Amino acid sequence: MKLKLGIPKGSLETATVDLFRRAGFNIQVSSRSYFPSIDDIEIECILIRAQEMARYVEDGVLDAGLTGLDWVVENDSDVVTVADLIYAKQSFGVVRWVLAVPESSPFQSVEDLQGKVIATELVGATTRYLARFGVTARVEFSWGATEVKPPVLADAIVEVTETGSSLRANNLRIIDTVLESNTQFIANKASWEDDWKRRKIQDVAMLLEGAIHALGKVGLMLNVHKNDLEHVLAVLPALKNPTISSLSDGEWLAVNTILDEITVRVIIPRLKEAGAQGIVEYPLNKIVL
Repeated sequence: MKLKLGIPKGSLETATVDLFRRAGFNIQVSSRSYFPSIDDIEIECILIRAQEMARYVEDGVLDAGLTGLDWVVENDSDVVTVADLIYAKQSFGVVRWVLAVPESSPFQSVEDLQGKVIATELVGATTRYLARFGVTARVEFSWGATEVKPPVLADAIVEVTETGSSLRANNLRIIDTVLESNTQFIANKASWEDDWKRRKIQDVAMLLEGAIHALGKVGLMLNVHKNDLEHVLAVLPALKNPTISSLSDGEWLAVNTILDEITVRVIIPRLKEAGAQGIVEYPLNKIVL
């Protein structure tokens, strides 16, 4: 038996393959094939555009896949959300679909767009968003380069952003957030009811979440004399309490902890001042909570 797993093709592809690598799966993508190889004989990978992933998972073509919440909502897909994977192609965080208009536009709120033209790739979600405010507008599907369409081809746009830099570069300002989205690991309902597939999906999800939790973290090991332990612990923040164990020399202890990588350059010199010795920093691939 194999699990048919959808890998998002396009902007999330590289980040997803790297996340699987951190989780312990080696995926090899070929430019000539839509069927990447993976070093797990129980999984068959298929490259699918994120926009279509939820539909194929719902229909059972795929047992599971990774796609954005935005495309699950857009397609109104009836799938099982197995895990929220807070990562994206740049920031490993949440992205926003925002309603934006030209800087010079008189529009200040969504209500001002009554009867106007809005360009977006997220037509269904945008239409439902407008309906919540009682606004009727012409929502047109945009095939790309959406930021350049106002004010000539559209009065406003609904576009995805992580930092807002592209919108600012095109002299657009944000009126409102239509939808916040992050990557989700989703499963087909029938596959979720199959004991073997459900267990496999859960195992993969656990490892992916562990890889997410490890992003930006490093492990730190050090030795310290018992007399200096209190001073060393005062320097150390930790995911939880540091692990402390005895060494063969009863007067010395080993301390093991997890830190934000960005803080290590500040903390290591302070640890040395506090009496720590044999300080070792090491990378982390997974933290399973």
